[in-house]
Amino acid sequence: MTHTDAATEGNEAAALLEHTRSLVDPHLRAAVASLPGSIRRVAMYHFGWQHADGSPAAGGAGKAIRPALVLAATRALGGDPRDAVRAAVAVELAHNFTLLHDDVIDEDRTRRHRATAWAVFGIPDAVIAGDAMLALAQRLLAEDARAVSPRASARLSTCVIELCAGQQADCAFEERGPDEVSLDECLAMATAKTGALLGCACALGALYAGVDEQAVGAMDGFGREAGLAFQLIDDLIGIWGDPAQTGKPVGADLAAHKKSLPVVAALTSGTPAAAELATLYRGAMNTAGEVSRAADAVDRAGGRDWAQVCAADRMARAVHHLSRAVPDLSAAGDLLALAEFVTRRAH
Repeated sequence: MTHTDAATEGNEAAALLEHTRSLVDPHLRAAVASLPGSIRRVAMYHFGWQHADGSPAAGGAGKAIRPALVLAATRALGGDPRDAVRAAVAVELAHNFTLLHDDVIDEDRTRRHRATAWAVFGIPDAVIAGDAMLALAQRLLAEDARAVSPRASARLSTCVIELCAGQQADCAFEERGPDEVSLDECLAMATAKTGALLGCACALGALYAGVDEQAVGAMDGFGREAGLAFQLIDDLIGIWGDPAQTGKPVGADLAAHKKSLPVVAALTSGTPAAAELATLYRGAMNTAGEVSRAADAVDRAGGRDWAQVCAADRMARAVHHLSRAVPDLSAAGDLLALAEFVTRRAH
């Protein structure tokens, strides 16, 4: 792909995400506004709509990738995206439930270039707001009069259970030594933690397009593989991303001793750099120099190259799944543009 092609695709995806926000945000805001006052305040802050003191803020509520996938999947299968807006809002609420809880678990103090909700309101309020968002997501689907509503609700519930299992595995990895986590385990964790919700987003879009279960499953497969590619790139950004773009300190994942995919690939490479990295991971790694040496060791052990190659492979698998549901891929241009966008971010 040429630089011009990539830029065109990036612009196309950016326009799709902006259009998704225009469709979804009013419904998302209305849903959040239905929460009880103290919980609503935390949620409004988390989404960037209010400052900590409750005054209006002009911050964005995130990139809207998951709701965009819901609407794009419906469109690719011949449905009307407007019929799936409620499902798109439910997916965005479920996603933000995970963000609120992840920030607490990871002790992350910044997200989207501002203090995280727990850092402002305290851990109990952030956790409770996340719980309420998840319940709100399920209520939106349960109250939908369409015939697919029960299947959509069941899919989202099953997905959230898988997400929780992925998060639990991620936490458990942190308690294990640098040489005690296999690459297969790490891939399974990432598939559950990230791939499951992107797969669910695409599957919900398919349900609201009225297609058969085989096509719904194929769309789920597309989202899962694209989600794993997304996670691989996200892990690279977590090590080498620009803080001005990420809103987090440089090498944040390394400083936190996260066993992300590039790190585990490096640790299991059997190279001298892998041994260096393992030694660093057994230490405190709380200085900029140590973090920099760890990033260099991941690179020299092949973790960076492996993640980039694996991301491309997962995207190829994603397109294969998509072609089973949408044989003429020209009808799935929006989905492909979104998938390319999330796997070609600068890192």
